Amino acid sequence: MADVSSHNQLILHKTIVFVGMMGAGKTAVGRTLAAHLGVMFRDSDHEIEEAANMTIAEIFARDGEPFFRRKEHQVIDRLLDGVPGVLSTGGGAFMSADNRQMITDKGVSVWLDADIDLLWERVRHKDTRPLLKTPDPYGTLKSLYEARVPVYAKADIVVKSEPGLSLDAMAEKVAQALLAQRPDVLERPL
Repeated sequence: MADVSSHNQLILHKTIVFVGMMGAGKTAVGRTLAAHLGVMFRDSDHEIEEAANMTIAEIFARDGEPFFRRKEHQVIDRLLDGVPGVLSTGGGAFMSADNRQMITDKGVSVWLDADIDLLWERVRHKDTRPLLKTPDPYGTLKSLYEARVPVYAKADIVVKSEPGLSLDAMAEKVAQALLAQRPDVLERPL
């Protein structure tokens, strides 16, 4: 297997959009892959927070989820129109059929498929997840997981997230999947 970190000559034609549950590693793996490819990394949640000058939790509390989802759609659309790079999206972004179509049309969706135990291990000690501010956060996470997995499975590329794999190894796994399945997105020049 070729090591992506030594292949800055790989050519990225479309933005790689990470989708999946909170805690799947979309931001960490996305940032690592972008560094290996020498392209820009963006996080849609971060971009929304910057534009609103508020946290996602504050936006949810003040304006509600429907308002947040409209803003999220606008931000993702804008980010997909730029130079190809790597984009991490919030866990709910891919639930919107409009977002899924837009991502497929302008980029490529990559689902980081992590199982519920791994997700819980990663998110249970964080208080930055507005959807988990419930009396039973594990139950809430499990419900979200069960509702969202069939939709995430519609992603263009699926990469299984494995506990214990380094960020470099996960980024490599994603790059290999793209090279094998989507040469229109990521290619190795001859």
